[in-house]
Amino acid sequence: MTTRRTFLMSAAGAAAGAGVITILPFDARANTAGGNTFPTDGGEVVVHPVEHASLILETPAGVIYVDTVGDPAMYADMPAPDMVLITHEHGDHYNAETLAAISGEAPILTNPAVFDMLPEDLKARASSIANGETTEMMGVGIEAIPAYNTTEERSNFHPEGRDNGYVLTVDGLTIYISGDTEGTPEMAALSGIDVAFVCMNLPYTMDAEAAAAAVAEFAPSYVYPYHYRGQDGGTQDPETFAQMVADAGAETEVKLHDWYNGSLS
Repeated sequence: MTTRRTFLMSAAGAAAGAGVITILPFDARANTAGGNTFPTDGGEVVVHPVEHASLILETPAGVIYVDTVGDPAMYADMPAPDMVLITHEHGDHYNAETLAAISGEAPILTNPAVFDMLPEDLKARASSIANGETTEMMGVGIEAIPAYNTTEERSNFHPEGRDNGYVLTVDGLTIYISGDTEGTPEMAALSGIDVAFVCMNLPYTMDAEAAAAAVAEFAPSYVYPYHYRGQDGGTQDPETFAQMVADAGAETEVKLHDWYNGSLS
């Protein structure tokens, strides 16, 4: 019997064996029957990349916004949120003005540090979750995965214990959102991840080589490299990352999307 999970794993294994890299169109909404859609036991999850670390998941349980920042106009044509997740306080992940403008009355889930700094009107419909804790919202299981720097000279950017990544379980589909982190023991210990979003930029997180090594270790079925623009030469090449994942023999298909300029060529 072919289940959703065995379908995903067999497809990913075949893709990895062939070195397949999927390049996604800029307008993800034009491709909801293709590369951005993942089956669940109760329907489909559609991924809408927005920019940098911001993304939207359209799921059978509802629409989930993640790390919503930037011009509210970027969200104008997107489905309205039913839930908002914030990983941590940095301005490319949390902006109170953007959050107020686009979140409507949707509940907000954050790490404790962001919860403490929310304006009172947003805090009234927010809750917090700390590293290692679990909760459920809209029938979606949520686990807060520690997100932090392991390299000593980068530890001031994301100290251990403060920031979250998230594992979401939506009708049997497991989705990992890394937030800002390096490859940690907690990431390596993940198992059964269907779709992952993994950051890579310097000096703030990790380079493409470290990200590829981390992905090869926990082996999600699919991975989107995102959050890859850095400073002082720290921007990472997602296509290089994809080749490194393939060279490592990971049973993971890499899905490439240009999170900054439109489309990859």
